[in-house]
Amino acid sequence: MSRTVAVIGGGYGGAAVAKALDSEADVVLIDPRDAFVNVAGSLRALARPDWADNAFFPFDTLLARGEVIRDRAVSVDPEGVTLASGRRVDADYLVLATGSSYSYPANPASDATAEALDDLRRSHKELDGAERVLILGAGPVGLELAGEIREVWPNKEITVVDPAEQLLPGFEPELRDDLHRQLDAQEVRLRLGTRLTVPPATEPGRAGTFTVATGNGDEITADIWFRAHGLRINSDFLADGRLTTRTEQGQVPVTGTLRVRGHDHVYAVGDLTDLAEAKMAGYAMQHAEVVARNIAAQLRGETPEAVYEPATDPMILLPLGTRGGVGQLPSPDGPNVVTSDTVSAYKGGDLFTGRFAEMFGTAGS
Repeated sequence: MSRTVAVIGGGYGGAAVAKALDSEADVVLIDPRDAFVNVAGSLRALARPDWADNAFFPFDTLLARGEVIRDRAVSVDPEGVTLASGRRVDADYLVLATGSSYSYPANPASDATAEALDDLRRSHKELDGAERVLILGAGPVGLELAGEIREVWPNKEITVVDPAEQLLPGFEPELRDDLHRQLDAQEVRLRLGTRLTVPPATEPGRAGTFTVATGNGDEITADIWFRAHGLRINSDFLADGRLTTRTEQGQVPVTGTLRVRGHDHVYAVGDLTDLAEAKMAGYAMQHAEVVARNIAAQLRGETPEAVYEPATDPMILLPLGTRGGVGQLPSPDGPNVVTSDTVSAYKGGDLFTGRFAEMFGTAGS
């Protein structure tokens, strides 16, 4: 009996599925990058280029038995995957795990680690010479970027602009109050409820002084700016409709077992799914556990019974540098707001570097 599992995408969910099934099946992991990128570390990599290597884990240490193909999927059908190179990968099980793309520097632009590191070093140099920094987007990415910049450069002027009236809507008021307190202490200037009338004349991440106006009549002068918004689901390879029909957001409809609707051997994990929850790495890795259990059951001739249940309350761990930050975690009594020490211990201290070093077999190397 053939036991080939093709995993399309080597991000948080895809890498976890491939690792979990490596001893159970003939795993083929397909990704255009030469390494897994822990994008949670991308912003620190920008601020601290001497740390940047920690965000990249070569795929060649992930699997003991399986194969990693560095290529991009251009079409998927129920029997397998067609790649940009023209190569065909037939499979008994398919896992769609292509995730989403985000603006640089939160997500490296290059698929090659060496080029991605060069980009981060260049951007660091540009940022180092800028006295005033403008960040467009006050979501978790924009605020985390502000915190990383502040920890390295205590005297830079940092301004964050966002059309939303409120930080982190949907989270507990206690968390938002603490977030405002920490940002005030770090002297991060917030401009909420407004947007720029025209974008800066310079490219994001490139130094060059400019002045822009906001919709409420304020002017902001800065020497460099970064875009911290613009998530896009990576699902173009499904555009031909040979496998499924995407939602308006470009996502894939899934069942409780995380199978793509209409198929009993095709699964999806992470941002690509149409689940009503935030798009977070932690959720993608929880998806991976469910999918790996279900495929393993099918390989044994059993019925896949693992079901994913989205969290009823939103959770977040938002570091502001290595020591600050805010968080909210689920508990039996409802959402639990945690301290900055907890955020640092769980995430901010090493941004999950140790966890992925263990997963990729590089811990202690």
